[in-house]
Amino acid sequence: MGCGKTYLGKIIAKKLNYKFIDLDELIEKEQNLYINEIFEKKGEMFFRKLEKFFLQKTIKNFKNIVLATGGGTVCFFDNISIINKNGISFYIKTDIKILIKRLQKEQSKRPLIKNKSKLELEIFIKKSLKLRERFYLKSHFIFNEKFFRIKNKKR
Repeated sequence: MGCGKTYLGKIIAKKLNYKFIDLDELIEKEQNLYINEIFEKKGEMFFRKLEKFFLQKTIKNFKNIVLATGGGTVCFFDNISIINKNGISFYIKTDIKILIKRLQKEQSKRPLIKNKSKLELEIFIKKSLKLRERFYLKSHFIFNEKFFRIKNKKR
């Protein structure tokens, strides 16, 4: 969350002349609900099942795509194996201070960090990375975000 998957994914897709798909945006469009509404109304596990369904559907129905997944996608079911069997995966390793700065601006749109103080956000990020990194490290490639940061005034 906040490492720049969507931002970088769009750039890479354009360079490769591939279609870019953001899995969260696809789910929102298909369900006609925002991700935070799905979490609030139906819970995280319902969302994770939807996420797996749309991950499989997307991989089956599209070729030559760059797919940005949510930060938790690879941590549930066998999603990281599905991704690795069907494409090339990347983990964008990002400094916690950078993540905090970025995510503070977007908290209202992100159900897992909505209404957290700066300290709570920092604790959440550290805890999430500790739990999730074992899945992230199964990616084919690991990039350190600070070594390939693209200058952009919006960031």
